[in-house]
Amino acid sequence: MSGSFQSPPGTQDWLPERMAIRRAVVARAEEIFGAAGYQEMAVPLIEDTALFVRTSGEGSDVVTKEMYSFVDRGDRDLSLRPELTAGLVRAYLQHGLATRPQPVRIYSCGNAYRYNRMQRGRLREFVQFDVEAIGSADPAVDAEIIALQMRWLTAIGMDGLELEINSIDTPAARRAYVAELQAFIDAHAADVSEDVRRLRDVNPLRAFDTKDERSRAVLADAPKITDRLSPEAAEHFAAVRAFLDARGVAYRVEPTLVRGLDYYTHTAWEIKWPPLGAQSTVSGGGRYDGFAEILGGAPTPGIGFAAGIDRIVLALQDQGRADALAAGREPDLFAQITADEARPRLHALLDELRVQGVRCEADLAGRSAKGQWKHAERVGARLIVQCGPEEWAAGTVQLRDRELRATDPVALEDLVRIVVERIGIDQ
Repeated sequence: MSGSFQSPPGTQDWLPERMAIRRAVVARAEEIFGAAGYQEMAVPLIEDTALFVRTSGEGSDVVTKEMYSFVDRGDRDLSLRPELTAGLVRAYLQHGLATRPQPVRIYSCGNAYRYNRMQRGRLREFVQFDVEAIGSADPAVDAEIIALQMRWLTAIGMDGLELEINSIDTPAARRAYVAELQAFIDAHAADVSEDVRRLRDVNPLRAFDTKDERSRAVLADAPKITDRLSPEAAEHFAAVRAFLDARGVAYRVEPTLVRGLDYYTHTAWEIKWPPLGAQSTVSGGGRYDGFAEILGGAPTPGIGFAAGIDRIVLALQDQGRADALAAGREPDLFAQITADEARPRLHALLDELRVQGVRCEADLAGRSAKGQWKHAERVGARLIVQCGPEEWAAGTVQLRDRELRATDPVALEDLVRIVVERIGIDQ
């Protein structure tokens, strides 16, 4: 880099080619969820720190190690959002969305910030796509979000996805299971890692997420929450599976798939893409019927998921699926203009074509005729309009169709009509 400035550690610049992939990924999500009644919503990038302390837990890693927090000039304790769900639920409560027909189906896409240990696919500034359905405890909502999420990821090229689901019951019913799990960890304290022993006190369910192979082998024999569901949770979980079965959505019940915070209830899930190997999880979600109460609201059921767009784009690129996803944005037409006096008229005609839906470009770098032709081929334009001094004097251009391998003279006044017909745009 010739200058002295660079992007901060843990952030990245989205150059045009990667931005096209990102835009295509998000556009497919908006299309699929929009067709099911989900509407876009946006919440502030900066929120009161207390919002995340309440929802993540005062002693959690997110709060103690990962948040970007500061005191502003008004002496307010604020933070850059580490995720979007808290802000969306806060807005639901603050703006009285409970008075609208329930559930309120929303999606949001934006940047979030965590002071993570940097590694490939894990940045401190990242883009998150978030979907929530707030205000309904119907298991049909669980299945709807899961099925739509699977459809979205499949549509962008992640074929062969594996869906894992589980039920984590309700907080009240979970207490007996948590005590049983703690007793198991105590009985095997010498055989599990220090981190698992620490989690035994602060968040026992998260012990199943350990990366320590010896601990994982021990915990494979631990009691499973799926085997100890309350009648209410068993009924809800059976209904979710019935709705998925009716759609033909394949899944595997994974008893060790859990969520550790108290506000999580019932359904939890993760989606894996096997070609990624050990880091195959691309997204996950869960039901959080206790979330609104933590924020001071009335009991309000909710469910949703978050997906890291950066990680999805990287995964698609690694598997050679990204170029096809972003294809189709090359210009339809490139104007090769070598008569200076023709440029104002030709550029005006290009604007007319753009209004008609034709993607057009012209040289703006002073290239020679040969250089312009090479650039037209490089950007993949199907049609090339050539206008030199002779064509300009005759009031015509040469229209080269690379697909038909043909070149025809076209009068300037007919250019817009003929190009629109050639491209096949419906008027």
